[in-house]
Amino acid sequence: MPVGVLFAIGAYSIYSGGDAIIKGFGTTISVFEIGFFVALFSLLPAIFAKPKAERWRDAFHLTRPALVHLRSFSGVMSSLLVTYAFVHIPFAETYSLVFMMPLFITMLSVILLKESVGFTRWAMLLIGFCGVMLVVRPGFRDLELGHLAALACAVFGATSTTILRVVAGDEKRVSLIALPALYLIVATGLLMLPGFVMPSPAQFALLALSGSLVGMGHILLIAATRNAPANQIAPIQYIQILWAIGLGSFFYSEHPDALAYVGMAIVTLSGLINVLLDGARARIAGRYAEYRARQGTSPTDIAEVQGPEI
Repeated sequence: MPVGVLFAIGAYSIYSGGDAIIKGFGTTISVFEIGFFVALFSLLPAIFAKPKAERWRDAFHLTRPALVHLRSFSGVMSSLLVTYAFVHIPFAETYSLVFMMPLFITMLSVILLKESVGFTRWAMLLIGFCGVMLVVRPGFRDLELGHLAALACAVFGATSTTILRVVAGDEKRVSLIALPALYLIVATGLLMLPGFVMPSPAQFALLALSGSLVGMGHILLIAATRNAPANQIAPIQYIQILWAIGLGSFFYSEHPDALAYVGMAIVTLSGLINVLLDGARARIAGRYAEYRARQGTSPTDIAEVQGPEI
């Protein structure tokens, strides 16, 4: 097995562990406070991601400022929404809804980037959508705000990814790294102040652990992309659904029924087929695809974010 694939397995497994810790906070502290501390403790990857030829003080020298700021805003919304979903609805249902992001990315790529998408890929995306419907079953059970939050996270994540594909060739990587992180820390820091509750020592340790796991996941995913092609790494993202089932069952007594298992299997299978159809252009899920964006890279070569983004 290529070492890059092993790195990817580690990255996505660690991401799921960090997400499971977030879920454990429930409503004891606000999603803004969770987002602030997790973002703060996950900053370490930025040190490894910055190109040696670029300087942090150049982060605000933008070629397309409106799009870069819009992408940063979309990242904040995606992060807050997925955090809300984690603490309010079952773990596996959150992942299933967020994995609708490829459908929204494809729609935006056709509408905004004028890309051509074949019938088979559209069919697989629609089959994946049907799988999500089996998991959530709107009309047959009560839906919560957490379900809408997870779906909205997929929309904002797709927006962020699409913008990245447009601006990656024009902007410095330090800009694409620093501005989303700055937006997230400042926004969550301000929003958490009115209802701030001092975390207990145990909660603070868990927040630090969750953020550190996200940061470790970033580093491993960067290592994965350097040691294996995208079409080998991209399928590994669906291991997160398996982790969601296992961790949700073990720690939170969440036990999907038979239809939900069928739906998650459909989501996974349709996603894997899409990766195979994409071939060398396979999308790699990651919370910070800008770590892999390089100046001069064409939009179709940029690795895309398809997983929940913290």
